[in-house]
Amino acid sequence: MRSRIRLVIYPALLISLIACNKNGKSKGTLDNGQLMGVAPSAKPSAERPLGMVYVPPGTFHMGPSDEDINFNFTARNKQVSINGFWMDATEITNNEYRQFVIWTRDSIALKGDDSAIAINWSKAKDLKYASPATIERLGNKLMIDAPDRLYGKAEVDPKKIIYQIEYFDLKEAAKLENKDAKRNQFIKKYTQPIYPDTLVWMRDFSYSYNEPMTKRYFSHPSFGNYPVVGVNWKQAVAFCHWRTHYQNSYLEKKKKAVESDFRLPSEAEWEYAARGGRTNSMFPWGNYYLRNKKGCLLANFKPGRGNYPEDGGFYTVRADAYWPNDYGLYNMSGNVAEWTESYFYEGASNFIHDMNPDIRYDAKDQDPPRIKGKVVRGGSWKDVGYYLQTGTRSYEYQDTAKSYIGFRCVIDLAPRTTKR
Repeated sequence: MRSRIRLVIYPALLISLIACNKNGKSKGTLDNGQLMGVAPSAKPSAERPLGMVYVPPGTFHMGPSDEDINFNFTARNKQVSINGFWMDATEITNNEYRQFVIWTRDSIALKGDDSAIAINWSKAKDLKYASPATIERLGNKLMIDAPDRLYGKAEVDPKKIIYQIEYFDLKEAAKLENKDAKRNQFIKKYTQPIYPDTLVWMRDFSYSYNEPMTKRYFSHPSFGNYPVVGVNWKQAVAFCHWRTHYQNSYLEKKKKAVESDFRLPSEAEWEYAARGGRTNSMFPWGNYYLRNKKGCLLANFKPGRGNYPEDGGFYTVRADAYWPNDYGLYNMSGNVAEWTESYFYEGASNFIHDMNPDIRYDAKDQDPPRIKGKVVRGGSWKDVGYYLQTGTRSYEYQDTAKSYIGFRCVIDLAPRTTKR
């Protein structure tokens, strides 16, 4: 039986209400008949998220900024307001996603069924996966079965790198009909294989030689700072859960307040961030062209009728290539398309709220494909210029991985407190 990580992420509802001074006496409890207030005991966590930029709150016109040339009518122009949030400046790279994979691999190797928080990570550096002792100890837990090995070489089986997610479903708990339900009804648990599907480079393109990308893209150091691909929507969500746990475990160790969860951006948040404050522009850099005044292409996509290398990259390029938009976000158009948190519904713009609009559906594995669609935005290295427009909607199924879809995370941080 496989060993899996057990991760518990609860909402930050249980906090200590009394802060103590150096002498151990509580503050804010002086019995003087005056309102003093009681501060949380945890220290504030005011550190800037590494690799993220702040997208300020604002209002914009969501939807197409040009003619709907396909006459899909899947998006209508609608004025909406978005709260401020932090967003990754680049798409998640191979190196960053590899940290998630290695953390999960080592967790399975180091522990059995206990909490992942209790793992002694100092021992991880002593793990030698090629040594006979380690191979014998791990056995079927992580290693490729003996009949499936090439030349008898023992290696870690990517299919056995499985991450377990546990979380509290706030959306269900908030429903009025569930106000008297027991807490355990809202605790969700499931497992998710997380290793990228490297075969997408061959599967996505029939009668095309892409074997070198399959063999090297995720494993070779030359592609370390390129966006990760071959990751489906469910794996991207698992990455967000792990990143939340990884950060909050550190903050708790430092006796600091835990923060909000990392998550995928909603469709509206993604479009608002991509526009970079240019509310009616077709592209992150403005209107109307894909080249600058010197004739240089401004993104990584499929120019003309298929001159792939003209923009500087045949497939993907570095996640920080080209100029960022006015919010400091790179490759919001082109390079790889990006998963969002939102469910793809053609008529969503007719009924979504004008304040932080979003529509979600937690599709099950047994659900029909038509309701497993998740919104994908931004266009990719293999798309024509139409898909690079900030208002163009597209979708993919949540359990499907592609060689041209990646993702980036957002997080909602508490506002910095000021004296009044």
